[in-house]
Amino acid sequence: MSKAKTVLSQFINAVIGGMMIGIGGCVSLSCDNKYVGSALFSLGLFAIIQFGFGLYTGKIGYVPLRKPAYLSECLFTLLGNALGTFIDAILLRQTRIFSAISEKAAVSVDVKTRDSLASAFILAIFCGILMFTAVENARLSNAAGGHVEKTVGTMLCIMVFILCGFNHCIADMFYIFLTGTLNEAAAYLPIVIVGNSIGGMLFPLLKMLTDKPFEKQ
Repeated sequence: MSKAKTVLSQFINAVIGGMMIGIGGCVSLSCDNKYVGSALFSLGLFAIIQFGFGLYTGKIGYVPLRKPAYLSECLFTLLGNALGTFIDAILLRQTRIFSAISEKAAVSVDVKTRDSLASAFILAIFCGILMFTAVENARLSNAAGGHVEKTVGTMLCIMVFILCGFNHCIADMFYIFLTGTLNEAAAYLPIVIVGNSIGGMLFPLLKMLTDKPFEKQ
């Protein structure tokens, strides 16, 4: 495959990945029960893992384990994810469910954007840790043929990050685009992106100091 086709494929997969996170966010907002909503949100990450779509928070943790050029792929994925969540938000604005889900999304965005930047940053680090955990668990489960472990691990990581109130930059993009509050989130969103990135890379970096580091990809 030519480099141009490879880049296009990566971008398309990233757009689809963003759309899947948007769908996960939509079903979560549609549920009155937070536990059910958090469980169903995991469909987004499960589909991304299962079909090889692109997700920034799933890729960025592997930067310490790959060649420097991989970082550009991660940043390109971030742009594709943003576009995917934007597409979801624009389309859902045309539907009958928009009013109900946007009201809930607005409450979430208000809480997040009014938070201190230090708090938002720390909560994003914890989310990044969970995203790396989910993706690495899926990689190891696939290698071992453990499909149940992959599914359960993905769901648990998503449920924990949502129930704890951790910050996920791609999910937050969907809520922000849905509510039209990009200006209000101008300071918040970059902090969360950086926090997710540090959280994703944290365990791989720390494991390099041990006798059993994660395998280089």
